Amino acid sequence: MTGLGAGNTRGNRRSAGARPGLAARLAQPGPMAAVELRPPRRGLDTARSMDFWIDMYHAVQRFARQGTFVLLTDDAAGDAEEESLAHLAANLGDGSDFGTVVPFLTCKHPLEYCRMFARRAAALGTAGVAVVGGDHSVGPERCVPHGKDLRAVLREDQPGFPLGGWANPHRDPVKQARFVAADDFGADFVLTQIVSHHSLGRVARFRAELDRLGVDLPVVYGVFLYRSANPRTLRYLDRYFPVPAREVTAEFAAGLSADEICARSVRRLGEAGAEKVYVSNLRSRDAARRLGEVVGG
Repeated sequence: MTGLGAGNTRGNRRSAGARPGLAARLAQPGPMAAVELRPPRRGLDTARSMDFWIDMYHAVQRFARQGTFVLLTDDAAGDAEEESLAHLAANLGDGSDFGTVVPFLTCKHPLEYCRMFARRAAALGTAGVAVVGGDHSVGPERCVPHGKDLRAVLREDQPGFPLGGWANPHRDPVKQARFVAADDFGADFVLTQIVSHHSLGRVARFRAELDRLGVDLPVVYGVFLYRSANPRTLRYLDRYFPVPAREVTAEFAAGLSADEICARSVRRLGEAGAEKVYVSNLRSRDAARRLGEVVGG
């Protein structure tokens, strides 16, 4: 498996000081699988929070040994989460390898917090920070209008430190590609909203427009592991990204497992040229095993 990196030939989208090793990882041809993990929600009792973090520490360390990149969410799905970097730094120790860690940072924090977070991420030696706007419909207001605005601020503070951007092929794929192609997008790599083998047409249009515009910015596509076809769960998830509920339900009804359905998305996306993915909704305790099942499937 390989990890997240930088690289673009247009405008400022390839930072002069971005780490060449990171750029080289995504520039390598062939598939890549990263994993997205969620810190515990704020407000958990001490024992549950501690158990959660212990599992996450072990997962991050194991993925680091494997060279698998780990994305850490920032208040995903509107849930207030404990701050990831402070816990990892305190518990993994100064000698730990954070070079495979890529935390998310939304604009839904005070600006000074965002600047502090990026400084901490750079000091720890993380692979970069994925800077995104954050859901308008829940939580606090954004400190700046868009992710690109926050990236511009952080770029001044931490020149050369890899910063990621965001794209959503479920919106107008052509417009999304043009946002990425804009000179002020200011990112070294792009993560996408969750997609699947049921949204290949939108992914294809997004990729075609990027190609037409001559953008070679690395794109890592989000894939979700649906644990079941529970209608209530699927409706809840659909508040945050388009869920192909009918198709997922039919696949479970046909006898496919959760891992097999997710693996089908990874495989079909790869066949369509979207070879680099991150897999979401894995539990820290068994994330390595399940990622292996999905990627190997």
